Amino acid sequence: MGIMPFTPMGNTVTFTAAASPPTPVQALSSIIGATQYRVHNQGNSVIYLGFGSSASAATTMANTSVVGSTITMVPSSVEVFTLNANQYFTGITDTGTAKVYIMAGDGM
Repeated sequence: MGIMPFTPMGNTVTFTAAASPPTPVQALSSIIGATQYRVHNQGNSVIYLGFGSSASAATTMANTSVVGSTITMVPSSVEVFTLNANQYFTGITDTGTAKVYIMAGDGM
C-alpha cells in the first residue's frame, strides 16, 4: 500500500482564528469513513487548533491553558491530520487573526 495524494471528499469549511475561539465549523465528508483533514493556516499568526465530535469539544480543546490539548500550526502552513469522521474545528491565536481552511478527504 503506497501513500496516496490527498483527495478532497467534502466541502471546504473556514473560520477566522482570533484571541477567542470562533463558533466551530464541521468538516463533513461526502463518503463514509473519510477521516483525514487537510488544514491550511493561511494567516501570519500561529494557531492553536481545537477539534472534536461536537462544537463544545472543539472549543474546549482550543483552550491553550489545557496543557497538551491543542495542535499548533505555524503561519502559512498546510497539514493533513487523521481524526474521526465529521469533526468540528475551531482555533485561537496569541495575536492577530488567521484564516483557516479545512477539507475532509483521503490521502496525504
